[in-house]
Amino acid sequence: MLTREGLRRVLADAGVDVVAEAGDADGLMHAVASARPDCAIVDIRMPPTNTDEGIVAAQEIRKLHPEVGVLVLSQYVEPGFAMRLLEEHPERSGYLLKERVTDPAILVDALRRLTEGETVVDPTIVSRLLARRRVADPLDELTDREREVLAHVAEGLSNAEIGRRLFITERTVEAHVKQIFLKLEIDQAPETNRRVLAVLAFLRSSGAAG
Repeated sequence: MLTREGLRRVLADAGVDVVAEAGDADGLMHAVASARPDCAIVDIRMPPTNTDEGIVAAQEIRKLHPEVGVLVLSQYVEPGFAMRLLEEHPERSGYLLKERVTDPAILVDALRRLTEGETVVDPTIVSRLLARRRVADPLDELTDREREVLAHVAEGLSNAEIGRRLFITERTVEAHVKQIFLKLEIDQAPETNRRVLAVLAFLRSSGAAG
């Protein structure tokens, strides 16, 4: 309840309309069906068992209401739960650590990206997956710089934002992204879908490592 109230205040201060609140998965599903928000913010652990009700609800929202974005919040880094959501419904799906959303700018930016059809993954998860040893990795064809660019794509950053992070031009980022799409054989799709598919390829490869 305290987290919910805190998020409501942060969003209100940022000019975002909060159309409904819910304390459990059933209440959440009812609120989404009746209010039809642009995006739902869901705690990964909800009553009654506080295990994976949030992920299950998020999957149901994306299935029943594909126009509604879903941002799942977690206290801990749990890549497996993130993959459960992103594998089935990558567009308009996001996964962030709760500590991240105390920054209004990060929270509002994530919501904006989700409503635009993008995928948002917490950079902490990206970093942890990058650190894992990979076996028979389909990303092995990528150069170190391309892998670095892909990691930022997985965070949901635009080409311009990636360029600022890496101190390279946006045109250079675009060239790297094009090569990533070609090497991962996902070049024949609209731009947003290609970026989502690249993120999934990254997460699958990293998550399968031992």
